[in-house]
Amino acid sequence: MAHIKRIIILINLLGSRIKRNISLVLLLILLLSAFGVYAQNFRFAHVSDTHIGAGISEEDLNRTVSDINSQDSLDFVIVTGDITEMGTDEELALAKEILEKLNIPYYVVPGNHDTGWSESGGVTFITEFGYDKFSFEHKGYKFIGCASGPYVRMSDGHIPRDAIVWLDQVLKKTPKDQPIIFVNHYPIDNSLDNWFEITERLKEYNTQFAICGHGHRNKAFDFEGIPGIMGRSNLRANKEVGGYNIIEVTNEVANIYERTPGGETHKAWNSVELGKRNYKVRSDYERPSYKVNDSFPQVQKAWEYHSDANVISTPAVTNGKVIFGNSTGLVEALSEDTGKKIWNFETKGGIFSSPAVYKDNVILGSGDGNIYSLNSENGSLNWKLKFEASVLGSPIINKGVIYIGGSDGSFRAIDARNGKEIWKFSGLNGPVVSKPLIYDHKVIFGAWDKHLYALDIKTGELAWKWTNGSANRMFSPAMVIPVAANGSIYIVAPDRFITAINGETGETLWRSNEAKVRESVGISRDKKSLYAKTMNDTLVAFKALGKNSELSWKKDLDYGYDHVPSMLIERKGDIFFGGRNGVVFSVNTDQKEVNWKFKIDNSMVNTINLLSRKKLVAATMDGKVVLLKWK
Repeated sequence: MAHIKRIIILINLLGSRIKRNISLVLLLILLLSAFGVYAQNFRFAHVSDTHIGAGISEEDLNRTVSDINSQDSLDFVIVTGDITEMGTDEELALAKEILEKLNIPYYVVPGNHDTGWSESGGVTFITEFGYDKFSFEHKGYKFIGCASGPYVRMSDGHIPRDAIVWLDQVLKKTPKDQPIIFVNHYPIDNSLDNWFEITERLKEYNTQFAICGHGHRNKAFDFEGIPGIMGRSNLRANKEVGGYNIIEVTNEVANIYERTPGGETHKAWNSVELGKRNYKVRSDYERPSYKVNDSFPQVQKAWEYHSDANVISTPAVTNGKVIFGNSTGLVEALSEDTGKKIWNFETKGGIFSSPAVYKDNVILGSGDGNIYSLNSENGSLNWKLKFEASVLGSPIINKGVIYIGGSDGSFRAIDARNGKEIWKFSGLNGPVVSKPLIYDHKVIFGAWDKHLYALDIKTGELAWKWTNGSANRMFSPAMVIPVAANGSIYIVAPDRFITAINGETGETLWRSNEAKVRESVGISRDKKSLYAKTMNDTLVAFKALGKNSELSWKKDLDYGYDHVPSMLIERKGDIFFGGRNGVVFSVNTDQKEVNWKFKIDNSMVNTINLLSRKKLVAATMDGKVVLLKWK
């Protein structure tokens, strides 16, 4: 419509003479259709990595907002993620309050800091801003912004599966020649485990360039031919004032300028030529390889199901059904035999809770603040119990009692039959996102408040709480599922220590960073050995001795850098675990050799569910759920 209006105005200006010259009019129409989308210049601000909640970030963002408001030439603002430091509800509310002071429209996408430690599983971000992805048009350009995780887990950057599904719908409605500007927190390279899903789609369209943050510096990129612009952090760092970028789009070029709030707009540090894009098909770009599967033909994928959103939990298997929730709040049940969907149930918040089985029912929490009991046969609701905030933690059930933590500062015991609260412990200062351990009449779990807790299983009274002494909340023992043997509790955490704790008193028995483990741990069925992944290639085994630390063995498995919380499961001398890039491992503890490896996709594998010595169910962050069998 804008093209037609410009044509009519031009014809009127030229007068009746040109109106009679139909050929010339048609020529003008063709010319304006081809080049008119670039005819209107505009400028917008690019703000990134504001990290509200860290240091003097609030002051820095307020200064930037005031500076943007002082300029008449800016049409809107793009904010490319890491708006907050820890993604807390309080930080998000404050960030929203500051951004609302802008006199021009603004558009935001979340970054890993907004979602990775989110106490709501990303629900609050959407509640505050109304979306976690966007699409809008401005002077002929289409701006498309995607969320990028990870969500509630430590992992690589990942464009959520539901965002990919959404992007396909947006692009389907976009003319092939309309210029596109893509917006994301991460660069669209292999810092995202599914970068190629974005680049391959964008290269089919007239994508002019992509904007990102994450790196806290101004930098030009080439994303498989797509020009990339990384913007600096708004934080001042070691300078007196922070900063942001102004992007000026003209007929032929986009110029990028750094702006010092209250100061000057500096000389352009980058320019991107604009025009009709024709991206060439090339075979030399990096892509995930699945050749490893050819080396282990004894492993077969019985079936595979791809959910429409991320799956960030361990599926339950009961009564011939594989049951799990996804990050848009949908609970799905598949046939264990065929992988076909049998039923689904909708909650109103993302699910990061691994279901637990109680008789013919499954129990799980949701980001909508409820814990649900569903009939495993048909998905009908038995009961639900409302918490005061999201429920991201996974339940454990013992003698008909559910034990589960929430994001409302509480941990509860609940009657599995009817959902009635038995007791409630309210002494937490951070969300619970993992699965508890029941040991020695105690329920033991970590929270994102720097502590590991032990509560009396009957009363909910605090037996003890433990901390590693770090002031950094990011080192909390929150993601690990603790294990225990011979009176000792064992955990690993992002501080890269493995720790033994007296189960009765909470006293530290020993701590070792000899192996540089992360958040994945397991214990042998005979309770004699501990297993853990290091952050680079190596599987390690410690003796479960209690008072002393002794490394039994280590094996280089050549899996590369790995920091995902996928616990290790041991059965009859074989260890099973998942990795960062979609690979499931089986390792023999006697020979210290790999039995087999199988690559499912290129994203994080959650803790697997081992069904027998020859069968397991695995789910990946990208929403793949598979049944593997082996000889």
